[in-house]
Amino acid sequence: MILYEYPCNERVRSLLRVEHLFDRLFFFAQGTDVHHHQIAVATLFDLLDICDRNDLRGGVLQDLERQRVSLSGLRQHPGVDTQALDTMLTEIQGVATELGTQGRIGQELRDNEWLASLRGRLAVPGGSSQVDMPSYFSWQIKSPEVRAHDLHQWVRPFLPLYKGLALILRVLRDSGDVVDVMARQGAYQEMLGGKVFQLLRVWVDTAANIFPEMSANKYVIWVRFAAQDSELKPQPVTRDVAFKLARCNV
Repeated sequence: MILYEYPCNERVRSLLRVEHLFDRLFFFAQGTDVHHHQIAVATLFDLLDICDRNDLRGGVLQDLERQRVSLSGLRQHPGVDTQALDTMLTEIQGVATELGTQGRIGQELRDNEWLASLRGRLAVPGGSSQVDMPSYFSWQIKSPEVRAHDLHQWVRPFLPLYKGLALILRVLRDSGDVVDVMARQGAYQEMLGGKVFQLLRVWVDTAANIFPEMSANKYVIWVRFAAQDSELKPQPVTRDVAFKLARCNV
């Protein structure tokens, strides 16, 4: 099964985008090839740009507090595993404390003159070439162990932020029950009656070679399936499609 996710508001959309950047950063930082490390450095600057444009740290802290309050309200509900609830609340508090006591995210990178210069060069197409920045080329021909050590030092200031958003998205994803549904002639519609969700998750059979196009508001959920033609242009699917759906909200 292939999983597709759709954020129902801009806040969750932003978190998913940052999560995507962290996934890419961790994957390429673990590599040994110099090209992997080039992408890791560029992705690190993408994260720094997002932190510069938005109060990402403050938003994550607010979300953690919102989830803490929401989960605390479940304590009196019958059937709730209080031990598991207390464990989750402790984890939220620990992550929030670590992020809250941190200064401006990525300030160490901003204070590093060489990284600041490299950041400006990478913003120019081809600007990181040997001709324009020989010191970057010199770093790239160092041993993989040296480059990996440097990357680890540069990534470390971002880890509290990653832990915070990863926890927020984990709690959100776990809040949705997975159900089997059918899209008649390739389309599924569900009336909500004013109920608001934050995230939709759709699982599709890999062999079907199709993908969902989703939309949602407080009134309705729409899931339409499409396939790509020889030119990769989406074409509507007109057959019935069985899939799994989770509606998530905290």
